[in-house]
Amino acid sequence: MVNKILKSVRAKLFLTLAAVILIIILFFIVINSVVLETYYYYSTNNMFLETYEEINQNVSRLNDENDKYKLELEKKSTNHNIEIVIENGEAEMFLSNKNYVSEFGTINDIQYDIDYSIFNKSDYMYSKNGLTIRRIVDKKDGIDYILLKSKLDSGEMLYIRTPITHIQNNVNISNRVILIMGFAVVILGGFTIMIIAEKFTKPIEELNEIANEMSNLNFKRKYRINDNEDEINELGKSINTLSDKLEETIEQLKVSNSELERDIEEKSKIDEMRKQFISDVSHELKTPIALIQGYAEGLVENVNTDEENRKFYSEVILDESNKMDKLVKRLLELMKLEYEDRKFNDTNFDIVELINSVIKNSQVVLNEQNIEIEFKTDGPVMVYADDFYINQVVTNYFTNAIKNAEKVEDKKLIKISIKKGKEDKKVRVSVFNTGKNISQENLSRIWTRFYKVDESRDRSKGGTGIGLALVKAIMTKYNSKYGVTNKKDGVEFYFEVKEGN
Repeated sequence: MVNKILKSVRAKLFLTLAAVILIIILFFIVINSVVLETYYYYSTNNMFLETYEEINQNVSRLNDENDKYKLELEKKSTNHNIEIVIENGEAEMFLSNKNYVSEFGTINDIQYDIDYSIFNKSDYMYSKNGLTIRRIVDKKDGIDYILLKSKLDSGEMLYIRTPITHIQNNVNISNRVILIMGFAVVILGGFTIMIIAEKFTKPIEELNEIANEMSNLNFKRKYRINDNEDEINELGKSINTLSDKLEETIEQLKVSNSELERDIEEKSKIDEMRKQFISDVSHELKTPIALIQGYAEGLVENVNTDEENRKFYSEVILDESNKMDKLVKRLLELMKLEYEDRKFNDTNFDIVELINSVIKNSQVVLNEQNIEIEFKTDGPVMVYADDFYINQVVTNYFTNAIKNAEKVEDKKLIKISIKKGKEDKKVRVSVFNTGKNISQENLSRIWTRFYKVDESRDRSKGGTGIGLALVKAIMTKYNSKYGVTNKKDGVEFYFEVKEGN
């Protein structure tokens, strides 16, 4: 956690600025220690030379008790912390520093020994025409001094000195003040830097969060553009533009991917349909092809010369050919419903009229098998659907009822009923036929293509096993209910269709 904080931009900015402040403080301390002392020597040297010129021009005034120059000289020595001694050949002197002044006293009287033997070897700072300025160490007090020695035009010797200890003390004091002020600046600057760092890093952190959300494909969050025309604001605009472009591109990719998936799925369905169609056709056409081939060979080889038998052979061939044609057409229609996005041409039509038409087309078969039809309505019933496919559903149910109708109480009965729903706006059509019930295990299997409940699979009834599978496919497309129910004396098939206007 600490390592993460130290690596943050805010911490780096704070540490960088704090380091800069400390370096500046150390720089001032070094400059103060080196330059200040050097400057002091330079200014003291100039002050000594100015004082020498002034005394050399006004030395005669020092003997006049009424002249104020001596007081001015004493004042100057006090202000500049210097000692001034003028010595004549008779060992008489004038002292301008009040601590040593004893007018015309001797050296011993004022305890000021100008004998250079008491000084250690010194460093010359200035030397010209007998005037020297140098650093010395007084053996008596061990104090460093700057001393000017020169002979005046009047013949007296002039000595000016000042201790340099105070400048060293001033440098030390100045350095301590700089350190104290430096630490104060670091503390106050630290808080200021934190505020500044917060101001600069907050939008960067916001941009980082937005970038992280973009990496997770979340493009809703945008950077809030402000009035500042700075680099961060420009970066925020670029991030927002990038987010919009990425979102648009990804949406296009999603659409393209969906279309590609649909194409692949469609291709897969077509391949599956092709395989299933070949499998189903090859399975179902084995028997009719074998029959056609057998009877055709019989005709070719004149197995039966009797005209009646030849006619029978021909009729079998024609019948099986019709069944094959019907099988292939219905199988193709089933495949289209199951594997293609089949569009229905929905319209409003009278389903009562459609059912009557189906009954009329099957009237010959109904009469041959002595099947009674019970279909009572109070008038037209309008539904909204594709009449072609609803006709196939009704026809399949009705044909299936004819094939499986059996006598109950000495009669075969097919009963068709229509019932309107009150809430769901649906019309339920039911087709009942007397006969045997369907076993429980076969109730769900009968909707599978080519499945036949009749285990003998009697071809005389003309069933292909596709009719109920076709009903399932149509009702599934409509998302409508369909099914079969065992009744007391028979079986009832039903389906629902949307009520029309």
